[in-house]
Amino acid sequence: MKSIITQTIDHNADRFKAISAYIGANPELGHEEFLASARLTEELAFHGFHIERGVLDIPTSFIATYDSGKPGPVVAFLAEYDALPDLGHACGHHLICMMSLGAAIGLKSVLSETGGSIRVYGTPAEETKGAKVPMAAAGFFKDVDIALMAHPYYTYEKSGESLAMDAIQYEFFGRSSHAAAQPYEGINALDAVLQLFNSINALRQQVKSDARIHGIISEGGKAPNIIPDYAVAQFYVRSASRTYTNELVQKVLNCAEGAALQTGCTLKTSFYEFSYDELKTNEALSDVFNHQLAELGIQPDEIEVGKDHGSLDLGNVSTQCPTIHPFVKVVNEKHLLHTKEFRDLAMQETALNAMIFTSKALAYTAYEVLSSPALLNKIKAEFAAEKK
Repeated sequence: MKSIITQTIDHNADRFKAISAYIGANPELGHEEFLASARLTEELAFHGFHIERGVLDIPTSFIATYDSGKPGPVVAFLAEYDALPDLGHACGHHLICMMSLGAAIGLKSVLSETGGSIRVYGTPAEETKGAKVPMAAAGFFKDVDIALMAHPYYTYEKSGESLAMDAIQYEFFGRSSHAAAQPYEGINALDAVLQLFNSINALRQQVKSDARIHGIISEGGKAPNIIPDYAVAQFYVRSASRTYTNELVQKVLNCAEGAALQTGCTLKTSFYEFSYDELKTNEALSDVFNHQLAELGIQPDEIEVGKDHGSLDLGNVSTQCPTIHPFVKVVNEKHLLHTKEFRDLAMQETALNAMIFTSKALAYTAYEVLSSPALLNKIKAEFAAEKK
């Protein structure tokens, strides 16, 4: 069966590479990925998938489904295709989406034998307001047996961890006045923001080592001779667990309330992006993927232990079904994600070939699970134990 998967992916490899190159050359920001979404859904429809576009009123989202007509597990492949401001596809999402599509189309070629169904979730805006969050909240993954995706990188890494994250905006409202003539009439909103930063800097000594609190002043006044009556700070608050992140958020809120009290400002707090849960890698499923890499010629010592790479909206998916997010080598030079160097190399033939290779590894992984009830039971037992 795996030879059929390989033949199918290889037969379509030129098409898959062309689509990836097209998306890479036409980068679109989150929720603006109209070209990418259209091109991806056209390809899936061409291969017989049923397409639902604009899921949850997110115009560039989609769910593509292929059902074997026989009972069996539901396999989900996750596709990301948003780009970064100014940098374009410096996170390799033009490769991610085609890794998942290639895997889905390859797996479809043997689904009549295994039974079950395949879904490809088109999930816009991973870099900002990731669509996986509202999709997970709507329960779209609760009947999924396994969820798979892989991320481009400069080396191989096992599926590891990510940080839970909240994106919080603090608005301080004061009273303007002439900074030289009547400063005593003013209430300085910028001072409140500065006090907030100072309080958070003091808080850092008392937080766990996996905590991350970092922010910017997005608005701090209009002119130096006017006491600012409005100032805004935006923060990301992260940690290795949702529970501790919630605790941190409350502590940062206390800092903001203290800053407002000290300066006489009023405070408004809001979430300016979706909240991400931590990724909970299913180790049994991860082992299956790593075995497929070995079968395809990657030596075990080439696969590093999974690391924390920040926050992922896939974390919210991993609370609802067994999930993995390994990193795969697509470039031969050590360049970090979100850099021009990685972006440029990720458009080269080496990266496109690695994309095709990873499609096979993902499809093989899903096939192993589909064809082994015992393996699926092991994966689901681990997931159930993790949720307790």
